[in-house]
Amino acid sequence: MNTTLVLEDDVRFQANFKRRVLRLMEEVKQVELDWDIIYFGRKQVNPGKEEAVEGVHNLVMADYSYWTLSYAISLQGAQKLINAEPLSKMLPVDEFLPIMYDKHPNEDYKSHFPSRNVNAFSTRPLVVQPCHYAGDPQWVSDTETSTLWDDDAVRTDWRGSHKNRKGGAPPSDMLSAAYKDEL
Repeated sequence: MNTTLVLEDDVRFQANFKRRVLRLMEEVKQVELDWDIIYFGRKQVNPGKEEAVEGVHNLVMADYSYWTLSYAISLQGAQKLINAEPLSKMLPVDEFLPIMYDKHPNEDYKSHFPSRNVNAFSTRPLVVQPCHYAGDPQWVSDTETSTLWDDDAVRTDWRGSHKNRKGGAPPSDMLSAAYKDEL
């Protein structure tokens, strides 16, 4: 497998996702772009700093961003990430990736990863969005609101959501097929 598509479990595909991604990847192949990661969904921090890639429609060189909603990773890119030994220096993947393509603003974080040579790009416009944003009525997080030991009796100190009870069913409105986007 030379390329893998990574999707978080709570994404919503934009119209014609599959067709748009296939066309993009064909253009990437035609211009022989040396890429490691291509974001399809993320939270852009400095979109004005991102330069368009010549010869490929709707692709920019990725600047610092949050979230890893969806991205393609090449075998070469995966090997670069593994070579950085990230499991010995634990931090969230949405912090790790910008470090590895040398766009993270925190110099201390970057100092732990001397080889920051990942070639990262992003679609523009993005073709994947989150189903819900923090604070939305249906928003549920298994990371933002969890306690250290997943003790449901302990109240979390983060005010943006309500914690789900371990083993409980999700709210009934979360079970509805609000989004019918398909690949």
